[in-house]
Amino acid sequence: MSADVKESLFRRIEERRDELVALTRDLIRIPTVNPPGDVYTDCAEFIGRRLAARGFQLEYVRAEGAPGDSDRYPRTNVIARIEGRRPGACVHFNGHIDVVPAGRGWTVDPFEGVVKDGRVYGRGACDMKGGIAASIIAVEAILEEGIPFAGALEISGTVDEESGGYGGVGHLARLGYFSRPRVDHVIIPEPLNVDRVCIGHRGVWWAEIETKGRVAHGSMPFLGNCAVRHMGAVLHRIETELIPRLASKRTAMPVVPEGARQSTLNVNAIHGGQPEDREGLPSPVVPDSCRMVIDRRYLIEEDPEAVKAEIVGILDDLRRERPGFDYELREVLAFLPTMTDADAPVVRAVEAAIQTVLGRPAVQVVSPGTYDQKHIVRVGHLKDCIAYGPGILDLAHQPDEYVGIDDMVHSAQVMALATLELLGAR
Repeated sequence: MSADVKESLFRRIEERRDELVALTRDLIRIPTVNPPGDVYTDCAEFIGRRLAARGFQLEYVRAEGAPGDSDRYPRTNVIARIEGRRPGACVHFNGHIDVVPAGRGWTVDPFEGVVKDGRVYGRGACDMKGGIAASIIAVEAILEEGIPFAGALEISGTVDEESGGYGGVGHLARLGYFSRPRVDHVIIPEPLNVDRVCIGHRGVWWAEIETKGRVAHGSMPFLGNCAVRHMGAVLHRIETELIPRLASKRTAMPVVPEGARQSTLNVNAIHGGQPEDREGLPSPVVPDSCRMVIDRRYLIEEDPEAVKAEIVGILDDLRRERPGFDYELREVLAFLPTMTDADAPVVRAVEAAIQTVLGRPAVQVVSPGTYDQKHIVRVGHLKDCIAYGPGILDLAHQPDEYVGIDDMVHSAQVMALATLELLGAR
């Protein structure tokens, strides 16, 4: 591709800076909060209307029966496709439209899309509505430049990535939307920083542990069997034995940040005794159940069965050693670690585009947490998939989340140039 064509493409994207900001703000103002899955259809249709006006063919796919799907909160996905001048490969940009709840601590309205100091603030600005906007502007710029290409371009807005992706990319992958011959290369605009190519993620195993007990009067706890105390014993063993072992496990995966290059375990939630939503004073009762959800992130060098066995071993030891101890263990979700080949076509194309646009080499990284690549690889069997987009990973899910405007412009230029390379445009 000639230098003149590249320069014209980059200039067109730069000239659409204000439009890129406006599109990001419009997306932020659609509060697609998950849970429960608010206004997914509104956001999908907003994206669909814009792309249909540019000549894309649309499909809306509801993931009926997926977790959380209902007539009140339908899991609505949009897929837009436009064909090139002759047959060829397909480049697909996939962005999740759902965002986590705003939470506390904001100094700006989280759903206003406030612009200040060269940034757009709002829930989802970084993760990942700024990335969705950048991918749309990138593809529109290619079409407006009239650069001939073979194959096809696709953009999808999908749901529920923040809660596992089963109603979004997971559902579409089962239907063949992320498999060859329909799609060849996938770029997910997650916020991994504008000069990074994310080639995969660590593994994840979520499980719910329930310790069992027996109800008794709180003034005579010796007549009961306290499930909360049993869970305390589980926590003690995890804290004193398992977590130190995990800290010693290191990976060759280029995981960022540095602290995630080891195995980790987080306690997501713990509930025991009487419900917290009661009114008035509690009654004096020994709790007969306590539940804890754990989030175990593991490395590509680890055996998934060994990861589970670490927890089962602690629980079985306590069952033998602790009078009255009993438990149930339920798997919530599990995804294997994944890494795209470092020299895969989509990796090479995006790295070369980063060098051209930013004037510095790209950095290959692996995400500490999973994202929708897991479904594309596992269900769609499509390995030429990466995450690349604007935004700082550490800002995701934080109060006063933002995305830099310069980063969005640069990432759109990278996306456009990489797309043309993958489609063989000349």
